[in-house]
Amino acid sequence: RVCLRVCARARVYRSNLAEIEEKERVKEREKEARSNKGHLFTSLTVSSTTLCSACNRSITAKEALSCPGCNVTIHNRCRDSLANCAKMKQKQQKLAMARNSSALQNVALRAKTPVMKERPSSAIYPSDSLRQSLLGSRRVRSGLSLAKSVSTNNIAGGSEDSVGLRRILSHSTESLNFRSRTLSMESLTDDGAGVSYRRLVEGRSVQADSWSLVVEPKFLQTLHKDLIKQQDVIYELIQTEFNHVRTLRIMEGVYRRGMLEEVMLEAGVVHTIFPCLDQLLELHTAFLAQLVARRKQGTAEGSDANFIVPNIGELLLAQFSGQCADDMKKVYSEFCSRHPKAVKLYKDVLTRDRRLQHFIRRACRGPLLRRHGVPECILLVTQRITKYPVLIQRILDNTKGNDEEVRDLERALVLLKELIVSVNKEVLELERTRRLQEVQARLDPRAQAEVRGGGVFRGGELLRRKLLHEGMLLWKVQGSRMKDVHVLLMSDILVFLQEKDQKFTFASFDKSPVVSLNKLIVRDIANQERGMYLISDSTPPEMYELHASSKDDRRTWMNVIQQASLRVSVRGPGIM
Repeated sequence: RVCLRVCARARVYRSNLAEIEEKERVKEREKEARSNKGHLFTSLTVSSTTLCSACNRSITAKEALSCPGCNVTIHNRCRDSLANCAKMKQKQQKLAMARNSSALQNVALRAKTPVMKERPSSAIYPSDSLRQSLLGSRRVRSGLSLAKSVSTNNIAGGSEDSVGLRRILSHSTESLNFRSRTLSMESLTDDGAGVSYRRLVEGRSVQADSWSLVVEPKFLQTLHKDLIKQQDVIYELIQTEFNHVRTLRIMEGVYRRGMLEEVMLEAGVVHTIFPCLDQLLELHTAFLAQLVARRKQGTAEGSDANFIVPNIGELLLAQFSGQCADDMKKVYSEFCSRHPKAVKLYKDVLTRDRRLQHFIRRACRGPLLRRHGVPECILLVTQRITKYPVLIQRILDNTKGNDEEVRDLERALVLLKELIVSVNKEVLELERTRRLQEVQARLDPRAQAEVRGGGVFRGGELLRRKLLHEGMLLWKVQGSRMKDVHVLLMSDILVFLQEKDQKFTFASFDKSPVVSLNKLIVRDIANQERGMYLISDSTPPEMYELHASSKDDRRTWMNVIQQASLRVSVRGPGIM
């Protein structure tokens, strides 16, 4: 019995001791939290690419601290420079709001004045399902205000015609304010955009399938079927241009501004992801303003819902000619050539930056932004200029009885196709230039090659030429050995490189790795569908035996080498 009593007392003592120790630990954590400005830091194992939220430098695994309350990861030495925890701020704000509400009620009771009740959510949203889809979860609201970034006051000057367009785009983008509005980015839905455009067409939606569904049926019955088809296509042109400007607004007002102000990415990184965005936005908002103004001119007398867009050919002709065409060529060439690099950089940054991941997850919760992620927006912009020819051709096919309009549309279509060809050429030239710079950067700076005649060719001389074609070939050297070589077809020479340890060097075999294209003879090898001979115009002549990966690849190489050799032979050899 005595032993049982002693054991019971020991258990009670241990229980009391554990409670006391737990209380002390809680007090320690609260004290530590107060000293850490509300953050509850815990040690964390991170990768070498993780950046500190305070100093934006990389963190090693030994010194990483993370706060689950506000999702920040910092150096151990940076805890003093970090701002107060967001979770603690929210608690303080709720307490302050509760105190203010209580004080307001007391004042109202004393003054015998009824307190204004908050409008029920049902007065704002017509149904519970819509309210849930628009509001979502309250705990992921951002503190970023984007109202200024999506301002449309400078879209098309201060003319009366531009007021309606500014109102349209402002309505479709004003809901991107994260802080001060009830609705977040989730309210920028297709339906929301349709509501804004209904102001333009006075009671009809831009999301209607065709112009025929926008105007009144009685008005439609008075028109010829060719005119109806023509107006359907013009409506589609305005509709798609509106959606394109909305995409540009999302890129500018949501993603770019959020990356700069909330995620705090470097300006150079953001500019690489969104090149020429301001110029694109200026070009297309001006074009959309002209389309809207032209639509306004065609409103039927006595009706705000019925309209016909007249004589759109001169407007399209002005858009795709002169200075405007030059601006579009420059901007789209730059944007399209940077497309692969922009998407790759975005994915790389997204992989390693937790703040960007959190921002993108929150931004893409809305129905519209789920279909307009950053890669999707960039792709849509690169494709936009290729959509115009089809629309203009369809407008032209359905334009009857107006010779001047037909001439304007035909001329606009020709100029547009020339513009697209020019953009493709510029994109190809820019891509080849950047590729040549990449190859030159990977070339060993000490590498040099001897050329026929006793000269020396150094790697820096590659940038003085244009890259025409490149690829892998097999070079057959002495002893029937086949060596992999990376071949560069330049404007006046052919260069053979070898890759080793991520570096390029000149191929050092039995012949010079630099061959002049002047009077270079190209012949296929009998009974070998992938082989070809290159015979140089030197004394004595040298012959190179090369093999491609396929018959088609050999044909391509033979064609481009022969064309380049012919051009060099006509204008004379370049500098070796």
